[in-house]
Order: sequence, then C-alpha cells, then structure tokens
Amino acid sequence: MLRAFHWPLLWIAVWIVMILGVIVLSLMPGPPIPDLLTIAKFDHFIAYSALTAFAVQLYASRDAQFVAAVAMVVLGIALELAQGYLTTYRDMSLFDACVDTVGVAAGLAIAWTPLANLLQKMEMRIAR
Repeated sequence: MLRAFHWPLLWIAVWIVMILGVIVLSLMPGPPIPDLLTIAKFDHFIAYSALTAFAVQLYASRDAQFVAAVAMVVLGIALELAQGYLTTYRDMSLFDACVDTVGVAAGLAIAWTPLANLLQKMEMRIAR
C-alpha cells in the first residue's frame, strides 16, 4: 500500500504530525495565521491540499490515495462541527468545509502528475 521508502515510519509520523497540527490550529482560539492567508480562507485550502498531497506521496495505490482524501474531507467536516459545538470562540462554517474539500481535491490531483512520487525520489537521493 505504501510506496517503497527507506524510512516509511518517518514519513507516516510526519503526516500524522501535520494532521495533529491542523487539528490543534483548528480548535485553538485565534491561531497565529497571517491575514494574507486568511483571505478567502486560503489557509484552509493550503492545509488540506498539503495533507492530501502528502498522502499521495505516501500511498502507491489510487485506492489508498482516495481513502486518504475521503478521510481528509471527513476531518475537515468533523473539525467544523467541533468548532461549532465544542468551542465558544470558534464558529462552524459550511464555507470552510467546502474550501477544505477543494483543497483535498487539489492535493489529490497531484496523483496524476510527475510530482506524485517526489517524496520517494527525494528520499532515494538522501538515503544514498
């Protein structure tokens, strides 16, 4: 299911840390995000496209990549619900969930480009 890596646990750990970072930033009061990135919720787009693009780098099969993408959409929706129901300082937003989903689609689109295995190629050069 994973691409052939020298250090697969490292890359999985990086992806998990990225996911945890998005969760923490989504649930904390007023995360420290520059105003430039919050225009049109670009921060949401960047976060979810990066999470999904990294999953594309990790998983070799399209099925696994698709499952990871669906999981990222579910994460975005779950975090919006958590912001609305579990915090008093954040608002639930359908627009945010939609932007998250567009970011997931953009990250998944990398699977059909030469960038799909960039992490694997970089690791091979490092591991020499």
